[in-house]
Amino acid sequence: MSRDCNFHHLPVMFAECMEGLNIKEDGIYVDCTAGGGGHSSGIVERLGDQGKLISLDKDDEALAACEEKRAAMDAEGKWVLIKSDFGRIGEVLEGLNIEKVDGVLADLGVSSHQIDTAERGFSYMQEGPLDMRMNRQQELSAEVVVNTYSQENLARIFREYGEERYAGRIASVILEKRKLSPITTTSELAEIIRIAMPRSSKKEDQHPARRCFQAIRIEVNHELASVTELLEVVPSLLNAHGRFAVISFHSLEDRLVKEAFRKLENPCTCPREFPMCVCGKKPMGRQIHSKPIVASKKEAMENKRSGCAKLRVFERNEEVWVWQ
Repeated sequence: MSRDCNFHHLPVMFAECMEGLNIKEDGIYVDCTAGGGGHSSGIVERLGDQGKLISLDKDDEALAACEEKRAAMDAEGKWVLIKSDFGRIGEVLEGLNIEKVDGVLADLGVSSHQIDTAERGFSYMQEGPLDMRMNRQQELSAEVVVNTYSQENLARIFREYGEERYAGRIASVILEKRKLSPITTTSELAEIIRIAMPRSSKKEDQHPARRCFQAIRIEVNHELASVTELLEVVPSLLNAHGRFAVISFHSLEDRLVKEAFRKLENPCTCPREFPMCVCGKKPMGRQIHSKPIVASKKEAMENKRSGCAKLRVFERNEEVWVWQ
């Protein structure tokens, strides 16, 4: 990895995440989304000589930034960096001969660096190529999605992943525009979406392209599929009292996390009228807080991207139960 890296990212709810993980000096932890290493370096600082952190990321620039931090902290012995989708956490740990861990952190947001670097194509506020790939070696990009997907498929991802009310209308305009010439830049796509939106929708506080850009990014990076896989796998990888902390940034992600944690806490499938449980499914643990943690007003002012973040933390039971 290159050491010439200007990757920057403000870790969201840093103190809350450190507290939520309840870090033990000799524990083993996984940061599923290393980003610029903000959360990761905080975990490493709290580990003793016997502790270990495995940081995962699909982005080479993020891993390069972490490598710089690791070298500066002289933490090569206890900080492992691996290029991987976090949905493959089970395979990663198996490859490292690690059966159980004491904590897992997943910050599901796009990093400040990715958004602010125009050439990465994540932002509708800057001129850049339509890219949005977190792993720049993969073939599927935003340009491929916008220029090759059918009108029906575009409308579907805008509706399902962006919760966009005018999905069909926007998809139709994109199809008309790309017949004339391929859509290749973020500003071009943002303007097409703006034109396609009805006048009444333009009174919203947010940019009219925000939901569609989110939808395309989720499609390009298979984000919800990876989150679903992560939520299914991690609980069984935790030691007793191990914790799983997840930061989500939009309702689709948070809904998945909320429902997964609810089922882990109350897995019983017996009908309500049954006087007692007969399904045999027992709780795997509990949520640390009844409601999600949100950023403080001070942090939300200093880092606007934290304003929509929600942190949920699950703790594994003392007695480790296994149920299907």
